[in-house]
Amino acid sequence: MMPVVDEYTRESLSIDVERSTSTLTAEDVVATLTSLFGSRGEPAFIRSDNGPEFMAKAVKQWLEASEVETLYIEPGSPWENAYSETFISRFSDELLKREVFTDLLEAKVLVDDYREHYNHRRPHSALGYLTPSEFAGEADLGGKQVNTGKPEELESALTLS
Repeated sequence: MMPVVDEYTRESLSIDVERSTSTLTAEDVVATLTSLFGSRGEPAFIRSDNGPEFMAKAVKQWLEASEVETLYIEPGSPWENAYSETFISRFSDELLKREVFTDLLEAKVLVDDYREHYNHRRPHSALGYLTPSEFAGEADLGGKQVNTGKPEELESALTLS
């Protein structure tokens, strides 16, 4: 599974489900990002791990052409991507470790139901007990953020990824 998490609203924008991580390709990442950029605008950068789908030449070239920088977290340093790691931990505890999926379609439906609930019906204390979609609706998220000169850790909290 490949979750894409918006660091500003803590909203899971997309979760692509396949039978194994080796099934997800760089082209899948590009297709997902193309869709997200089309609906939400381009971020200044994307923070990701060093997984093969994000290190692939195709993704790097596409991001470069889109003028989106990449900020890779150091291997073994999950605190550098705390919002995503927190979401992945909750997602795992609340869905993945509780279900035995009978097939890929069931997994895709249940994962999308979880994403929908997490974003649109579940209040988050870090967002003043608003849902991520309510928080995003109240925030000015129009367009690409510029470098504010703040450290990357603070910059990431202000920028869609």
